[in-house]
Amino acid sequence: MKTVTSVEAQNRFGELLDNAQREPVTITRRGRTVAFLLSPEDMKDLLVIRRQRETALADFEDFFARADAKLSADAAKLTDADITRLVNELR
Repeated sequence: MKTVTSVEAQNRFGELLDNAQREPVTITRRGRTVAFLLSPEDMKDLLVIRRQRETALADFEDFFARADAKLSADAAKLTDADITRLVNELR
């Protein structure tokens, strides 16, 4: 990945646009990364991955919400005798 300063990026913008079609370009200011210049294909890939991550996170949260609700419902059915028995089994 090519890295240039913000001043270089201003002075060589056209060249960097061409470079970004081959590989992402990192732009820094005062030694810190402030931006990336990348191709439309790379950006599409990143957006697809972001959507997949968001979907996976929503599925994960939904699964645990349903599991928590089921456990809460099951726990509400336990009697004192059931709880005592379970505790003694774990000892």
